[in-house]
Amino acid sequence: MWSIYVCSWVAFLLLLGAALQVDALLQGRFDTNIAAAILKSTPHAIFLALLWPLSGYLDRRRPAAWTVVLIHASGAILYGLMCYLLLRFLIGVRQPLAWIFWPLLYAMMTYCVIAATFHIVRMSHAQRRQAAAAQLAHHLLVTSEMSALRNKLNPHFLFNTLHSIIALTRKNPEAAETALFQCSDMLRYVLDTEKNGVDFVTLDDELQFVRDYLELESLRLGSRLQVEWELDEKAGPCPLPALSLQPLVENSIKHAINPHCRPGRILIRTGLDERTGTLTLTVGDDGPGADPDAFKTSGGLGIRTLERRLELEHGVRGTLTVHTAPGAGFMVEMSIPLAADK
Repeated sequence: MWSIYVCSWVAFLLLLGAALQVDALLQGRFDTNIAAAILKSTPHAIFLALLWPLSGYLDRRRPAAWTVVLIHASGAILYGLMCYLLLRFLIGVRQPLAWIFWPLLYAMMTYCVIAATFHIVRMSHAQRRQAAAAQLAHHLLVTSEMSALRNKLNPHFLFNTLHSIIALTRKNPEAAETALFQCSDMLRYVLDTEKNGVDFVTLDDELQFVRDYLELESLRLGSRLQVEWELDEKAGPCPLPALSLQPLVENSIKHAINPHCRPGRILIRTGLDERTGTLTLTVGDDGPGADPDAFKTSGGLGIRTLERRLELEHGVRGTLTVHTAPGAGFMVEMSIPLAADK
């Protein structure tokens, strides 16, 4: 702020000096006292600089508008009288007050313009601070809600996994022991991301977590669980929210394979559109499907939570689309932009 103020006054004084020199040259002489004449205008800059702390004081006290107007009106009159005294005693003008009416009016207008500019600058700074505070509050709110949504998924995943292991202990105790070791690796993945406070992982890490989960479920389901992978290798390093794929795979197992004795197929597809910078994840099954209208009113916890996480992190750019119909299977497609919206 002060650099702009000083530069403005320097520019004004240089223009004033140039005007005085041109006037002298038109009179056929070269004025060597221009610097002294310019320095006589310095008190104006010093006096008007006091308006900056005055505007800060008024901004903190927040008096009524009429009080601010009265204060600056008094200041403008005081500045005008100071200009008259400078003209009379420093420059030596001996004209009556009526002669310098317009210079005084010009001085008072200058005071008002600079005072208004200082108030506008302070208002702009205050608005930027408020916007930054609002943005920080929004970020903290989003972070808090994201953490709450993830905390919903963690117990949900743990409960269903333990339920699968319990069911396996009755059929195959040895396989249940293997499943427990598999479960411990999966829990380490969940706890590591939670401990590090990082909600994002790479797609490769998430796919490995899904593979571990499918291996655990295959101990219970055997050949009934058939998985088809269609993976884009270029998408592997892309970031995405942790526990994005596993709830969808779990949903397919729960509704398309568990209730039936026949084999069921799950499709897991990934794709990277480098042109639009979008990561696409698809999980589908050949199960009985569902009525789209009924699903909208009774969507499961996993899908509702994933949809809300995408909305919080990416706004309208992050989408989750469900394709289903009775007897036509169930497919969920997620689109995640690689660059988060700010």
